[in-house]
Amino acid sequence: MDSYTIFKDIAIILVAGKFCGLCARRLKVPSVVGEIVAGLLVGPCVFGLVQPSDFLTQMAEIGVVLLMFSAGLESDTQELLRSGPKALAIATSGVLLPLVAGTGLFLLFYGGDNSERNLFYEALFIGCILTATSVSITVQALRELGHLKEQVGTTILSAAIIDDVLGIIVLTLISGLKDPDSSLFMVAWGTLMFFLFSAVVGYLIYQFFDRMDARHPQTRRLPILALSFCLAMSYIAEEYFGIADITGAYVAGLVLSNLQDAPYIERKMDINSYIIFGPLFFASIGLSTDVGEMNPKFLLFTLAFLVVGLLSKVVGCGGMARLCHFSGRDSLKIGVGMMNRGEVALIVAQKGLLLGLLNSMFFTSVIILILVSAIITPIFLKILYSRDSRLEPTPPTA
Repeated sequence: MDSYTIFKDIAIILVAGKFCGLCARRLKVPSVVGEIVAGLLVGPCVFGLVQPSDFLTQMAEIGVVLLMFSAGLESDTQELLRSGPKALAIATSGVLLPLVAGTGLFLLFYGGDNSERNLFYEALFIGCILTATSVSITVQALRELGHLKEQVGTTILSAAIIDDVLGIIVLTLISGLKDPDSSLFMVAWGTLMFFLFSAVVGYLIYQFFDRMDARHPQTRRLPILALSFCLAMSYIAEEYFGIADITGAYVAGLVLSNLQDAPYIERKMDINSYIIFGPLFFASIGLSTDVGEMNPKFLLFTLAFLVVGLLSKVVGCGGMARLCHFSGRDSLKIGVGMMNRGEVALIVAQKGLLLGLLNSMFFTSVIILILVSAIITPIFLKILYSRDSRLEPTPPTA
C-alpha cells in the first residue's frame, strides 16, 4: 500500500463521516450511526473508495481507547458509591440476563455448525455485546419530559454507571479466555491482580494529578499527562495482565474522574476523538462489516437478536426494579430506559473481531440494534409518562 494513500483514505472517511453523521442527527438518531454508514458506503461493500488496512485498524484502536478513557472520565464514582443496593441489583440483573440470553440465542442458531472451542466464546461475545447500556438518549428524553431528577431517572443513571463497570469486567473475563491454554481461574486471577494494581497505582497517580491540578489548573500539561496515563494503563493491561486494553483505558478514566479539572481533561480528549480518532473508529466498523455473507438464516438471527436485545434489558432491569419495590409502571420505565445501546456495544463487537471471536457480518446486527433502540427508547418513555399524566386525578373545582 502506498504510504501516501492513507491521507486520501482519511480525508474521504472524515468528510463522509461528517456528512452522514449530520444526516443521522437530522433523522433523530445518534451521529455515530451515520459514521458507521459512511464506512459502509466508502468501503468495499458499496463504492470501494477506501480499503481496510493495518494502519486504519491501528488508528481505530487508538480511537476506541480514547472513547473508553472518556467514558471513564464521565463516570461519577461518588454517585456509584451512593447509588445503593437497588441500583446495583438492577444493573447486575440487566447484565446477567442479556449475557445469558445472547449466548443462548447464538448457540441456538449456530451451535450445530461445528464443534470448535471458539464457538462458545463467540456466543459469549454476542451475549457480552447485549450487556452494554447507553443512556445518553434516555437522559435527553427524561430531561425534555422534566423527569430526569426524579427517583426513576436517578435510578437509571446510577444503574447505568454500574452497568458499564460490570460490562467491562465481563468483557475482560471473556477476552482473557481467548488463549487456548487459559482457564477461568487464571483469567479471574489476572483480572483481580489488575484491579488491585490499578487501585494502588491509581491512588498514587490521583494524588499526583490532584496536587498538579491545584497548582496549575486548566493547563495543557494536565490532558497531556492524562493521555499518557491512559495509554500506559492500556499497554499494561494487555502486556502484563492479559486483559483488554480498553479496560486499562476505562480504569484510567475512572481514576481521574474525581479531579476538579476532569471536565477540562475530557474536553481536550474529545477534540482528538471528535476530529479524527472517533470517526475513524466508527467508520472502520463499516469498513469491516461483511454484507456478502447475509442469508435468510442470518436475517432471522438479526431479527431475533434485536428482539432479545431489547426485551432482555426490559425484563432484566425492569423485573429486578419490581423486586426492589418499585411500582409496576416505574419498573417498566426503568427497563425501557436501560434498553438503549450505543458506543460500548460497538466497542465490544470491535474487540471481538480483533480477537478473532466474532464474524464481521454480525456488526450489521449490532448496528440495527443500536439504531432501533435509539429510535424507540424515547418514544416509549414519552408514551409511559403521558399515560401517567392521564391517570393523575383531576383536582376538584371550586
